[in-house]
Order: sequence, then C-alpha cells, then structure tokens
Amino acid sequence: MKRTGHLVKLGLLALLAVVGFDLFLHAGVLADLYSEPSPFLLPSEEAFRLIPLGYLSFLILIIFLVWLMARLSIVGWRRGLAFGLIVGAVISGSGALGLRSISMASPTLLVGWFFGQMVQLGIAGMVLGSGLAAHRLRSLLVKVIVFFIVTAALAVLLQNIGSYHGIP
Repeated sequence: MKRTGHLVKLGLLALLAVVGFDLFLHAGVLADLYSEPSPFLLPSEEAFRLIPLGYLSFLILIIFLVWLMARLSIVGWRRGLAFGLIVGAVISGSGALGLRSISMASPTLLVGWFFGQMVQLGIAGMVLGSGLAAHRLRSLLVKVIVFFIVTAALAVLLQNIGSYHGIP
C-alpha cells in the first residue's frame, strides 16, 4: 500500500487531468447545449459562479476512486483506465437515468454528461493506475500538465470556432 502523501499527490494529479478534460468537454464540445434556453439549467452567470461545486464533486469521486483502487490493488494505466471507465459508467449512467426520470434535461445533454463523466473517471483511473505503479510522480506530473494545457487550449479553440460560425 502506498503512503498517504503519495496517494494525496496522485489524487491531485488525477483532479488536474479531470478538470482539463472537463474544460474541453463543457466549455468546448457541449458549450452549445448550455446556450440553449432550458427550464432545467441555471442561467450562465449563476452556473459559472457555481463551477467550484462541480470541481468539489470531482474531488469526492477521485477520493473514492483512489480508495477503491488502492484497496483492490488496481495498478497500471490500462487497468486503471478500464476500472475508471466501469466505475464512471455505473455512476454516470445511474445519475443520468435518475435525472431523466425527474427533470426536463434534454436527452442530448444527459447522453453528453453520461459519456463525459465516464471518460473523466476513465482518465482519473488511468492517472491513478499509473501513479500507483510508480515510485516517483515526476514523469506523470509532466504528462498531466501537458494534458491539461492541451485540453484547455482545445476548449478555447472550440469556443472561438463556435463564435466564428455564429454559434453563441
């Protein structure tokens, strides 16, 4: 079992990777869905103000994933990715079905959230599995920082392409 300090650092690296993908997904790929009028979604300004709550939800999921993976000895990026995708599918699938049963969220948005959260937990699992197999995290830190920069830049690019084509 890895030391607590190693697990905390690893969890923070996974969080950084997940936030990078979240920026790409929500500020880029799914951005148009948030600009459509919806009785289900908060106004943009309020939603933007509450983004830290969403990131706190990621932290809670990552803590859970770290705990599970360490307990079950899931080591290596492939095993971590597979495990994260499975956990993500279960959690996001049940959440999407629950939301569909009680809300006016569009099916397109729910499908986007389902796949998005499944991929986010797959990414987290991949980072965690890599880190659980490693003695040092320096190489993983560099990879996660590059991933974050690339996904954030892609989000900005997608927003600019959307704005350029008249998409709000």
